[in-house]
Amino acid sequence: MEKLWYLSQIKLFNHLTKDDMGQINNMTHMSTIPKNTIVQTPFSQPKGLYLVKEGKLRLYNLNSEGKQYTIGIIGHGNTFGNTSLFSLGTQNIYIETLEDTLICLFDPKQLEDYLLSRPQLLMNILGHLSQKIEEQNKMLEQLALYDIKQRTLYWLRKLANDFGLDTGEYITIDLPLSHQELANMIGSTRESVSLILSELSQEGIILSGRLKISISKSKLAMEDGIYEI
Repeated sequence: MEKLWYLSQIKLFNHLTKDDMGQINNMTHMSTIPKNTIVQTPFSQPKGLYLVKEGKLRLYNLNSEGKQYTIGIIGHGNTFGNTSLFSLGTQNIYIETLEDTLICLFDPKQLEDYLLSRPQLLMNILGHLSQKIEEQNKMLEQLALYDIKQRTLYWLRKLANDFGLDTGEYITIDLPLSHQELANMIGSTRESVSLILSELSQEGIILSGRLKISISKSKLAMEDGIYEI
């Protein structure tokens, strides 16, 4: 019953009947993965579709200099992996847990048979895939065209939008975010990012504390679901 409750919280399955939920339950396996565990590399890609129940994972790759740059951060309700029918755009990358993470793995063959018998669900997943590809392309555009400050602001906006908590005058990013981790996200050095964060603090755009960053709401405007400075 606990696994069924977790599955019912995932938006992808909100429209399914109780009978469908029971069938899904029979083709899944749940496990908890400790913090800082690499669950996938470009050289080791377990086949299947994974659903995140609790926790957060970072999707990243390495640039030509061997520095990490983050493609995305996924949390509760997000999906990653691939089957013979489709891919969610997460192959050939690294995936690492940012905190203890509870995931659900579908049996690939059972999932494929299930989706083929329910084409609407398959269409929903393909739509999700299209969105992910668009987000990744946007991220690559930022890395290619923007300087370090612009890339830092881009990621702070995105993290505030995806994991922000309204704390009054500020949006607090609900992630334990060190300067080194933020540097990894934008493909820069910790020293450069520390200087940028200090500059943003002086400009009144952010509050930066130990493993915590908050962004001033007065400096933000909501447009199409994305925070813009």
